[in-house]
Amino acid sequence: MARTITSVLGNSQRLDGGAMFGNAPRPMWEKWIAPDAQNRIPLACRCMLVRDGARLILFETGIGAFFPPAMRERYGVVEDRHVLLDSLAALGVAPEQIDVVVLSHLHFDHAGGALTAHADGAAPALVFPRASWVCGAEAWARAQAPHARDRASFIPELQPLLEATGRLECVIGDTSEVLGAGYRFHRSEGHTPGLLLAEVAMPSGPVVFAADLIPGKPWVHVPITMGYDRFPERLIDEKSNLLADLAARHGRLFFTHDPTIAVGTVTRDARGRFSTTDDHATVRDLAS
Repeated sequence: MARTITSVLGNSQRLDGGAMFGNAPRPMWEKWIAPDAQNRIPLACRCMLVRDGARLILFETGIGAFFPPAMRERYGVVEDRHVLLDSLAALGVAPEQIDVVVLSHLHFDHAGGALTAHADGAAPALVFPRASWVCGAEAWARAQAPHARDRASFIPELQPLLEATGRLECVIGDTSEVLGAGYRFHRSEGHTPGLLLAEVAMPSGPVVFAADLIPGKPWVHVPITMGYDRFPERLIDEKSNLLADLAARHGRLFFTHDPTIAVGTVTRDARGRFSTTDDHATVRDLAS
């Protein structure tokens, strides 16, 4: 059965560079991504569209446009329209054609694009009316009862809408009944409980949707973590293990937040340092 991968842009953000690079000093991280006058760096909210035979599977939805204007400004959301829907339309894909949406976790910059754009007086609704929804059981539990540290990262209106579809799978193990063969999950706790990193089997090696474990190429450097991470030391261990595994299997990372790179192949040099090569700004119908 033919399976292809296409990168799809959603709404973009500008967030504080110090928060995004956590333990790294500015003289280091500004060489990787240049900040603006407000110390903010550009970030993508990139989604991954998999055409798997007759099915269309969307990995994440980005931040979307659900925020009212004041909140959109606070969180640095650049566009006021629902960019993901525009990007899908440019590929000839309508929202009702999406069969499955996979959410690595339920923070708003990864799940907000599941909702309609903000309109005064209108309640939010799901934009993919036929889709089944897949997320981790632990991530779901965290969204239902968040800690004070990350309560603002969740969208209270989202979970009831997903439950009401009757098509929600909360994954406990490393596979999904909805996704079936050719897909597995790597589980991570360092950023948030129950983060699921989806691995898609491809002929030339696996592609892993790196989510917030490795949001972009600069974070492939093992010691680099975000200020938003729950347990940075655990995240570093999880990252090291994943990168070593992918380097051995000629695996690739799909970056959701990197402003310029969508996909790169994991490599390891003679000193044991990880990086990516064969980087691509976009991919369209990647089949190998």
